[in-house]
Amino acid sequence: MHRLVKQTLAAGVVLAALTACGTQSRDHAAPEHTATRAAVPAPPKKKPVQGLPGMPPVLDPQDVYAADRPNRLSPVVKDFPSRVYVPNTESDTVSVIDPKTYRIIETIHVGRQPQHVVPSWDMKTLWVNNNRGHTLTPIDPRTGKAGKPVEVHDPYNLYFTPNGKYAVVMASLDRELVFRDPHTMERKKTVPVTCYGVNHADFSLDGRYFIVSCEFSGELLKVDTERMKVVGQQKLPFDGAMPQDVKVSPDGKRFYVADMMADGMWVLDGDTFDKPRLIPTGKGTHGLYVSRDSREMYVSNRGEGTISVWDFAQNKVAEKWHLPDGGSPDMGGVSADGKVLWLSGRYNAEVYAIDTRTGEQLARIKVGSGPHGLAVYPQPGRYSLGHTGIFR
Repeated sequence: MHRLVKQTLAAGVVLAALTACGTQSRDHAAPEHTATRAAVPAPPKKKPVQGLPGMPPVLDPQDVYAADRPNRLSPVVKDFPSRVYVPNTESDTVSVIDPKTYRIIETIHVGRQPQHVVPSWDMKTLWVNNNRGHTLTPIDPRTGKAGKPVEVHDPYNLYFTPNGKYAVVMASLDRELVFRDPHTMERKKTVPVTCYGVNHADFSLDGRYFIVSCEFSGELLKVDTERMKVVGQQKLPFDGAMPQDVKVSPDGKRFYVADMMADGMWVLDGDTFDKPRLIPTGKGTHGLYVSRDSREMYVSNRGEGTISVWDFAQNKVAEKWHLPDGGSPDMGGVSADGKVLWLSGRYNAEVYAIDTRTGEQLARIKVGSGPHGLAVYPQPGRYSLGHTGIFR
């Protein structure tokens, strides 16, 4: 039985029980001396999170994704048209898809080798990371029109500090983390790194640090957000490791790091930055995307054309979905209502739309060459931490 049906039945049972308890009339109520009950202690208050200065308050200390519920769109984005923006690395274009019709409605020409389409911290702009063109192309998500490119060297990927103070450019080949003004992209501080291929990241629950993957040297970094300083570095315990996407667990206690060569996810405690353990998920593990109810995480396995469904509560892979006719599922995001997972097909010049309730492929759309970090937009949340859409 599908879990949604189970939840509905369970809710019905609880409702019936509550209704039955409430039907007893005053005439037949038990005498007062038999109805005396011990006082029920109030549930303990959740300890407030002392977040990064200037960061919006954490809504729920037990769920960092509490603001990402289905269709809970910020007033900033609620009137934006729903679109899927696909950067085609070898075509130097962005394909714009209407998710209702599964059709490309526009092709935007951008700079050389666009890698990711990244929502800004204030969610008003989409930045196209033209890696080899050394520019960022802004797109207005209200109109879908591209603006004047901004010069930024080696922008493989882009993140934003949780307080919105800085943009953080993952300069992969330059071997730098570059902190910039989030609007003008003026360089504020350059942090050289000793690993190779900085590419993906995610922030802790309190926003005070973030974990970065280094693809080409198989390493992880821990960076102090406020001090803009690398405070930890470790080599993954796998020969030839190539870490990719990074996601923090809903409770903020663990970080998951996809590894396309180890064919699984590394899991570690971000606070202690301890030795990670490997969880096999599939060949070419690449992208990590949390469901709208924070219960599951969709894991794209690029090397075998599958998506593993990770259950946070059970701490295991609960399902594996296979794309019909195979494919190369890479980066993407979840629709605003949580019903569709969108992924680029990196080596097949296509995009996949997948039903998150059944794992069924809803559409396979031909796009440009080398589609990579597509962004589904708009999405729920109060602000963006970057990449293809990490919202809090």
